[in-house]
Amino acid sequence: MIEEKVRKRRKARVAQSDCVACGSCVKVCPKSAIKVYKGLYAQVDEALCIGCGRCAAECPAAIIEIGEVD
Repeated sequence: MIEEKVRKRRKARVAQSDCVACGSCVKVCPKSAIKVYKGLYAQVDEALCIGCGRCAAECPAAIIEIGEVD
């Protein structure tokens, strides 16, 4: 019997309470998975996010993490 490895998906998560809504993450997302909500904070659409990490690298406040989801 061959054991199949389960590959976890990676997604971006924004610490919304610390977000300054600058939009830097929105500009670099290749899948348009991030939007600034009501000018207050960035919000990630997990269905579109591919977990590439570009948003986290670009965030001047360093409040975006790329983590594994089930």
